[in-house]
Amino acid sequence: MSEPVRTEGLMPGRDWCPTVDTARCENPAAFVLFGATGDLTWRKLIPAIYSLTADDLLPCGLPIVCIGRRAGALGELTEWLREGVARFARKRPVDDALWKQIASRIQYVHGDLEDPATYDAIGEVFQWADQHCGGPIGRLFYLATPPEIFGTVFEQLKARGLVTSEATGERWSRVVVEKPFGRDLPSARELNRLVTGLLSEEQVYRMDHYLGKETVQNLAVLRFANSIFEPLWNERHIDHVQITMAESVGVEGRAGFYDAAGALRDVVQNHVLEMLALVAMEPPVAMDPDALRDEKLKVLRSLRPLSPEEIDLSVVRGQYGPGTVGGEEVFGYRQEPRVPADSRTETFVAMRVHIDNWRWGGVPFYLRAGKRLRRRETEIVVAFKPAPHLVFGGRRQGVRENRLTIRIQPNEGIRLCFAAKQPGPGLQIEPVPMEFYYARAFTHEPPEAYERLILDALTGDRTLFARGDGVEASWRFITPILRHWESCADGPPEYPSGSWGPPEADRLLQWTGHRWQNPDDEADACRCS
Repeated sequence: MSEPVRTEGLMPGRDWCPTVDTARCENPAAFVLFGATGDLTWRKLIPAIYSLTADDLLPCGLPIVCIGRRAGALGELTEWLREGVARFARKRPVDDALWKQIASRIQYVHGDLEDPATYDAIGEVFQWADQHCGGPIGRLFYLATPPEIFGTVFEQLKARGLVTSEATGERWSRVVVEKPFGRDLPSARELNRLVTGLLSEEQVYRMDHYLGKETVQNLAVLRFANSIFEPLWNERHIDHVQITMAESVGVEGRAGFYDAAGALRDVVQNHVLEMLALVAMEPPVAMDPDALRDEKLKVLRSLRPLSPEEIDLSVVRGQYGPGTVGGEEVFGYRQEPRVPADSRTETFVAMRVHIDNWRWGGVPFYLRAGKRLRRRETEIVVAFKPAPHLVFGGRRQGVRENRLTIRIQPNEGIRLCFAAKQPGPGLQIEPVPMEFYYARAFTHEPPEAYERLILDALTGDRTLFARGDGVEASWRFITPILRHWESCADGPPEYPSGSWGPPEADRLLQWTGHRWQNPDDEADACRCS
């Protein structure tokens, strides 16, 4: 039997819904957060709400309805959330007056998400809110919950009339769902069927926080607003593309989730393939949500399928073992708490993929992602083809391929490497960089990814959210790899923590004459600071 539902906060008479600036939000709205006592809420969501409020970007008086299973009083919850803001918010230190204003608008519904009484309590909050805001308000539901509970939440919300069929208007309803959206193609299709059976596609916002990062968004501007790049962005001028998403941390208390997912599901199917699609897509007819996502979908559908034999040749997996990261000795994956001693879960993936269309025919894309690697670094490297003929008397030393590096994190920026003559007598050629960094070029810091995406969801902008058909297209490519690994007798080979992954990942490129650009290699990185 589930515990009784308890609701705290927002007593009648509180200044909960003052006048809203409709220029910032189409209508007054409530932010309804399922999974409010989870790590994502603590590290990302409430810190994002705080920073947006500090920048005066949210509608005034935005109520925050928190739903969670953790027992405790509202005061305990708000104090715990404040600790997360103090540690993780972009806007720090915490302004006590500002936090008090935000905390006064938090409502806590403590109950089981499978208990209908929980949703009855949420409905009472909405009734009270509509009365005190002078009419119906919009509702942004954020599901920071495991995907297996999505269906229950959707059905209960719909059954009790807590979501409308409107994506816009006075009483709009929108739902943000966190990744992973499915575990494979069949489950993603089923989840899409369930969601769109209750809501329209325009009401569903599938979160991929990487799409909210400034440098990822800048990819379209870099390509389509600069005539020096777009004419070269094809198989005639580009030799290969690398996308690296390296993490120096391990599972960090997420072993229960991670061991059932692995690197391929956790980051490659979503983050890495989304970056690939943005790099490779055709120019959209306009920067509106559907036009942009139409072009990304074409890329994902053009990924060359891999047979079992091709998977063995083109995909490498690994699992981190003991080692040293940042001068500190760390455990191997199987020694982490709550990880089975015989786990076959991959913590590293590298692959060579091809996009079968006119723009990219014959150009290999190298993708890799992993945990406990040497450094935390996410970057996209576009390697251009070498000059067809050198006129320097055969002097090739110092002449390297031109590379455009788009760094997503940390120190977001863009770097172009080209050859130049070293000052002095003789002809000594050296690679030199031209660099742009957000922190140096602009006086104000960019918002965090979750800040941008929460604000977009409140204003109804779906551009940076994944669409259902795009999610299915990425799973269509990934699922055969998962199935092949499940049929293999051997698990992933071990690589030392603090390395750049298993040596098989290097050999993946070597036979084509390429090599990874590792961020700590000064020669590869064009001597960039």
